[in-house]
Amino acid sequence: MRAYVTGRAGFVGSWLVEHLRAAGDDVQSCDVEVDVTDAAAVAASVVPAAPEVIYHLAGLAHVGESWSAPAAVFNVNALGTLNVLQAAERCDPPPRVIVVSSAEVYGRASSSRALDESSELRPVSPYAASKVAAEFLGLQAFLGEGLPAIRVRPFNHVGPGQSDAFVVSALARRIVEAERSGGTVAVGNLEAARDFTDVRDVVRAYRLLALQGEPGEVYNIASGRAVTVAAIAEQLVGLALSPVRLEQDPSLVRAVDVPILLGDPTRLRERTGWMPQVELADTLQDVLGYWRERLG
Repeated sequence: MRAYVTGRAGFVGSWLVEHLRAAGDDVQSCDVEVDVTDAAAVAASVVPAAPEVIYHLAGLAHVGESWSAPAAVFNVNALGTLNVLQAAERCDPPPRVIVVSSAEVYGRASSSRALDESSELRPVSPYAASKVAAEFLGLQAFLGEGLPAIRVRPFNHVGPGQSDAFVVSALARRIVEAERSGGTVAVGNLEAARDFTDVRDVVRAYRLLALQGEPGEVYNIASGRAVTVAAIAEQLVGLALSPVRLEQDPSLVRAVDVPILLGDPTRLRERTGWMPQVELADTLQDVLGYWRERLG
């Protein structure tokens, strides 16, 4: 299968490319990562590649930072998606397009129950709003143009190689630094609960949906289990090579945070048979191993 990946140099993109190649897919590439906000550049890169599927991962992904640059986030995440969809429409035949959204579109849920794809969208951050827009551009391309676009809403995904701008990787890095000096580990809001899935399971889901997903549909990618940041921090501390302790840092607490995000992956499982394979404990051990190697 000929695959084109935007954002392939990023955390998830690099894992996806590795997975696709291991599965025998022909991953189309160019020398320089295309700027998705440049419509002409996107079309010039995508159309000659003649992909059978486009995985659109490129975007600005940090929820907290979106508050300081909402226009830039919307430009990359929404307008960039429009450019990719329009380039796909120019291909002959048009490829399937996996439009990667985010569970953040659900926002502040009215209950702690697992969210399914019919749950109300209540975005509370500029990032989440940009992903709602990107999703509906994908839906419009399907309904209005017949483009076989499939939307996916991954819940929190973690793994080795993730930036320390994200909570699990940030905690792991601080713990690796503290286990060498015997210091403390700064933490933010420990009460937030998230549905964590290993990035290697997430990219498996993307490819399965490219093969078996129903165009026009939307699918959650989730474990179906919510874990508090406190529980993650305790597990990481338990895996430290020397005693470390946690210390609250108010500067790490977001002004607006969603208390719980828990996903229902039933639709994905029923369509593709996907189930998470990597245990959270193994993921956390791998993330610590990544930072121990990275920090020397």
